[in-house]
Amino acid sequence: MPTTATETPTDTEAADRAGITIRNPRNGEVLWTVPEAQPDAVTRAVEVARRAAADWASTAPAERGAALRNAARALDASAGELAGLNASETGRPVEESLAGIAAGVSTLEQYAELGPVHRGLSLRGNQLASDYTVVEPRGVAALLTPWNDPVAVACGLIGAALVTGNTVVHKPSERCPRLGEALGEVLSAAFPAGVFQTVTGGAGVGALLAQSGADVIAHVGSSAAGATIARAGAMTGAHVIRENGGNDPLLVDRDVDPVWAAGQAAMGAFSNSGQICVAVERIYVHEAIAGEFCAALEAEAALRNGNGTVAPLVDERMRDAVHAHVTDALEKGAHALEGGSLPDGPGAFYPATVLTGCTDSMEVMTEETFGPVAPVQVVKTFDDGLRLACSGKYGLAATVLSGNIAHIQQAVAALPVGTVKINEVFGGAPGGAAQPRGISGAGFGYGPELLDEFSRVKVVHIAAPPEAAPQKDRP
Repeated sequence: MPTTATETPTDTEAADRAGITIRNPRNGEVLWTVPEAQPDAVTRAVEVARRAAADWASTAPAERGAALRNAARALDASAGELAGLNASETGRPVEESLAGIAAGVSTLEQYAELGPVHRGLSLRGNQLASDYTVVEPRGVAALLTPWNDPVAVACGLIGAALVTGNTVVHKPSERCPRLGEALGEVLSAAFPAGVFQTVTGGAGVGALLAQSGADVIAHVGSSAAGATIARAGAMTGAHVIRENGGNDPLLVDRDVDPVWAAGQAAMGAFSNSGQICVAVERIYVHEAIAGEFCAALEAEAALRNGNGTVAPLVDERMRDAVHAHVTDALEKGAHALEGGSLPDGPGAFYPATVLTGCTDSMEVMTEETFGPVAPVQVVKTFDDGLRLACSGKYGLAATVLSGNIAHIQQAVAALPVGTVKINEVFGGAPGGAAQPRGISGAGFGYGPELLDEFSRVKVVHIAAPPEAAPQKDRP
């Protein structure tokens, strides 16, 4: 995800002492200006969270879970308002925004159940001694979340942090600050004063929060921002959890239906206008089915462009970055079967684009594009495709479409990513978690393992004292 707290805003999101000005990505009109938290306000929020930490940590886990369930109910009741703000600030369609909010509600409910049963382990020791571990909250959690699925992602981190007994200071992305404020107002009412707070702002606010002395920092956003936050955590001693950018490959084997495979590729590359962490960013297709596959993928893109279902990108800055990748590819010999040019008219729209003739010399194949672009490279063998899919500095996820079990097992073993998906670009069981690799991040995101990330473990050893001597024998 290429934008969060530590990136520099431009005139489309002018973050200064007056606030953050947001434009409607559909028509470019100014929506509103949201105040930016000043340094003393960020410091004060962390201090308030620190003062509230001891009481919240000592609150019974079942009570913390009950508070989270109340927050989930309040979020569900406010879904319409929040979806409207999401659509206004980021361009995400209301229906998709509502789905993201519903996912956030489910995540809070899930952590409300998991938190109270999060526990330590018993250890085997001497027969007359006991050894066990207990889990404790880390303290103050600084959470920096993105704009592309702002409620669902935020609720995952917020829910896990709070139910394990941490207090939270949340900074939503500067690209959806009004939504972030509204989400904070909805959720904070379910918790005691100081337990959950929201601060809005751009790069400066994110940097201050990362350097504030928080005990744990969780960040979902770009790899560049994540690297800066990791350095801040190393300086302050904070535990850092990061899910950062990806350049996820899709590997298409020769034995699959090319039309079905193209549908999977289109879903992975064009959903949410390509603005998904685990979007399909580069495609390697076997030459035996490449012609049919590319024709079907072109048709998928043309259908979306023709019926107007491709939503705008979050802003013109993002559109310029996407188009720069496409332009680089075209200048280096790629061919646009569909899309690939800036549309006329206002807003930050960009068409669903299919590029063929791509090579690993092109930015669209080596960097995170984060737009509705499907770049295709034809390969002679599955091994060639797998070798290319394994290349690069990112390590978020990868997808393999194949009916060959040997190829599938080979790919699972070789791909240097946190998540490997077989024959389905999106999906997965509830409660799943993964560890990104490379510059895509570190630590578990989501699922029961995220509770561990927000906790510290204390080992306890108990032994009986020696039997006391009779009182008459004592000196």
